Parts: sequence; C-alpha cells; structure tokens
Amino acid sequence: MRNAHKSFGGKTVLHGIDLTIPRGSVTVILGPSGSGKSTLLRAINHLEKLDEGYVRIDGELIGVRVDGDRLRELPEKQILRQRLRIGFVFQNFNLFPHLTVTENVVEAPVSAGVLGKADARQRAADLLAKVGLADKADAYPRQLSGGQQQRVAIARALALDPDIVLFDEPTSALDPELVGEVLNTIRTLAGGGRTLIVVTHEIAFAREIADHVVFLSDGVLVEQGPPSRVLDDPQHQRTRDFLSRVL
Repeated sequence: MRNAHKSFGGKTVLHGIDLTIPRGSVTVILGPSGSGKSTLLRAINHLEKLDEGYVRIDGELIGVRVDGDRLRELPEKQILRQRLRIGFVFQNFNLFPHLTVTENVVEAPVSAGVLGKADARQRAADLLAKVGLADKADAYPRQLSGGQQQRVAIARALALDPDIVLFDEPTSALDPELVGEVLNTIRTLAGGGRTLIVVTHEIAFAREIADHVVFLSDGVLVEQGPPSRVLDDPQHQRTRDFLSRVL
C-alpha cells in the first residue's frame, strides 16, 4: 500500500498510509476505534476505493490500472477476478441464512467457476473439518452459536484457496466465552504459508501470532514492527497511551 488516502464526507480516515506486508506473514493491525483500521483492510481488496494512492499484490495493481499519469478504475469483472485471491472474514459473519453450512462454503468457488460442485463440496467438507465443524455441515446459520458461525465464515473465506486472508475484528461480535474458539481457528492458519492480515483488539493474541504489528491512530500509521518492539517497547507516546488503556 502506497500513499493511501481516504476521506468520508470531508473527514479524512487514512492519511497517506505506506505499508509493506511480506508474503506468508501474519500482520496484526491495532488502534483505537475510528482509527481507520477497517478502512485500510477494505482498501486492500478494493471494497473501499482510495482517493489517492494504490495497493499492489505481487506487483499487480488492485482495482485500478495506469492510464497515462492517472489511475483508472478497472471494470467490475476484473476487480471480482482479483478478489478471488483475497479472502475476507467480516465482523458479523455475513452468512447466507437460507443456505446450509456446506452450501455457504460451496457457493463462492462454484459461482466463480473455480470448482465444480462435487469438488467444491469435498473442499467444503475438508475445510469444515479443519475448523472443527464437520458435524454441522447440514445445519443452518440460525442453528449455530456466534463462534460457530464465524468459523463457518473462515471456512468460506478459505474455499477459494486465497493467497491472502483479511480478518476484520473477527471476534468483536462474539460473547466473551466464544472468542477463544475463533482465535484458535486463526492460530491453526498462522504459519501455514498464507498471508494473514488481522484487525483485532486482542493484544495477547497479537503478541502470540503476529510476525508484524501495525499501530494506527487517527488514520496515521504511527509505528510498526515485530510485536516484541511495538507491544513491549513502543517508541511513540500514542502507542504507549493506547496500550496502557487496553492491557
């Protein structure tokens, strides 16, 4: 991400963010509410269109193309093709209520033409086993706890075998006793070669799984580095103030 700027209704949410994330790493993005974390995450797969700046993945511009000295929006079909590489796990699950757990996981690879129905169902079965929900394959979302729904959402995000998975505060809508099961699922993905970018308020979890921690405040990237430095020896007063409130 280079020189990323984004405003909503005259309020600037991202102030010229520069960020490089290594392939296969786990990056955790921290910051107070309203600091721009979710907007930054949504800009990576072009769910939010930057006012200025750009995102590249493996050298490919996301959502835009170069036209002379300007960037132009890509056709929606091309943007959707790019998004096949980027899984997204939302705060509020966003499962289809009228589909079973298996059907929720099968939907994207079949609709995108990535897999036939039989192969997609096999992948769904494998993924549901991976997130500990093989016994819920035929259940509907309303029959699941919040933690189970979020684990289905993680399986769905993995169904297209993406290079990158984005997690937008995946435990914020859960009761405290359900948080652990979702964090455990993300733990199993860390170190598996996939690039994970996680927006969370779970500081202990960040310290445990992150290769890289990014701290945002008021749309500014205040500091970044390994968790041992950002969390245990922050260099900026804003980071210290934030951590003193949440630890």
